[in-house]
Amino acid sequence: CAQSLPPAAGGEPTLRLLSEPQYRAVIADLFGTQISIGGTFDPLVRTNGLLTVGAAKAHVSPAGIEQFDRMARSIAAQVMAADSREIFMPCLPRSETAADEDCARRFFATVGRMLYRRDLDAAEVQQAAALASAASSRLGDFHAGIEAGLAAMLVSPSFLFITDRTEPDPQHPGKLRLDGYSRASRLSFFLWGSAPDDALLVAAKQGELQESGGIRRQVERMLASPRLSAGMRAFFTDMLAFEDIDRLEKDSIIYPTFSSAIAQDAREQTLRTLTSLLLDEQADYRDIFTTRRTFMSGNLGRIYRVPVDRPDGGWMPYEFPEGDLRAGLITQVSFAALYAHPGRSSPTLRGRAMRELLLCQKIPDPPGNVDFSLFNDPKAPNRTARQRLSVHATQASCAGCHKLTDPIGLALERIDGAGQLRTAENDIPIDTRGDLDGVKFDDAAGLGRAMRENPAAPACVVNRLYAYGTSRAPLKSEKPLLEYFTGEFADSGYRVPKLLREIATSDALFAIKTPAVQSAAVQSPVAAAPGDPS
Repeated sequence: CAQSLPPAAGGEPTLRLLSEPQYRAVIADLFGTQISIGGTFDPLVRTNGLLTVGAAKAHVSPAGIEQFDRMARSIAAQVMAADSREIFMPCLPRSETAADEDCARRFFATVGRMLYRRDLDAAEVQQAAALASAASSRLGDFHAGIEAGLAAMLVSPSFLFITDRTEPDPQHPGKLRLDGYSRASRLSFFLWGSAPDDALLVAAKQGELQESGGIRRQVERMLASPRLSAGMRAFFTDMLAFEDIDRLEKDSIIYPTFSSAIAQDAREQTLRTLTSLLLDEQADYRDIFTTRRTFMSGNLGRIYRVPVDRPDGGWMPYEFPEGDLRAGLITQVSFAALYAHPGRSSPTLRGRAMRELLLCQKIPDPPGNVDFSLFNDPKAPNRTARQRLSVHATQASCAGCHKLTDPIGLALERIDGAGQLRTAENDIPIDTRGDLDGVKFDDAAGLGRAMRENPAAPACVVNRLYAYGTSRAPLKSEKPLLEYFTGEFADSGYRVPKLLREIATSDALFAIKTPAVQSAAVQSPVAAAPGDPS
């Protein structure tokens, strides 16, 4: 008999600020990838390994509100530009130089539904149309009024925050459940990393997402969509902290080949490798640690020192030969360069990243009283990283954590701080032997095999996907639930699409804990506009 799904208490209904990738994805899906989004976003606090989880605790600063306002005005101006407005307008105004409230209402009802991820009520539509009409009359330009109304929508809490809207649960009197539109958003941001499409919103309105059969039909459609690839790219970008690649810098004297273009291509290489392996081939998830198949661009060819037969410098499939050091995610430039210092490699940063990001094991921050002079002895400046880090064993405050990070980080020492191969450090041959939780290895490829067989690796991606889908850290009481998903993952041959289906069709993804004291409305960290139910 199949094991039954353990119950999930769920978290309390929350508001979650759109993360920067989600914001960009929604705008691109609705208005097109040609829309330029300038400005900066307030940083989110990574929680349970994910920025998406930290978004539930985000507050928008006054400077952040100003940034959102500037971005909204810029986006609205691009949408309503003379060469693009006809794509988005559902009607022609009676006059180009005067207000047309009927046409404005049609526009805001259509666009607002996609931005707010639900149907707008009549008051919301009328409010947007009245604002646009006032601006049109004042400026003598119908489309300038629409632009003003659209900009206002783009700074509304109904757009900026993903809201868990609830309704009474008819199956459990006295309890609440997510309404259809909130379920649609939860599914869409989980699988696609963006807002629901029209079909999902229609299913929400018709009540299909309150039934297991309706949810399953939508999940199957979403898993078959090309948008799944974008969703998984968003997930792995969050899981691997790849947003930091945008700020990655290397010492140009030490690493003259490295550049921001290389950094961007390095991230793209890893994301292409992951989506090809896990979605297109539906391979074993654990193969991300050992695969030699990847993609290569002209820029990366210089770092990897391989020929790229692309006159335009574009992408081509590439496979490292058997016996090559390069095997798996941890040997790619994206990982090796990101988790290193600007002018040198860092076994500790790399080891910590493997433990925390890929095995979900928390490594404490170093104590504030560490004497770093012990690790930089001027009498022995040419020591290797292994020799320098051996000092950790003599410091009680350091030994415990570095015993976890350094042995595996040292396995990557033949990859320098920019992701390039080397054989020696300061003319001393590099020793890459070590062990991972008792499993010995000789080099980076051996470490990849040890990572592949470590049971914490698949359990970690289950934890992260569940947290990503629910936008909260799993509860202690949900340990049996995560163990169930991990068992199902193993039974499927560690196929990610099957794991996504298992989570997305489970009651656990939508479980909501009814607050002890129910308030009439959830207060948003951004003041709601008049008439805005958020």
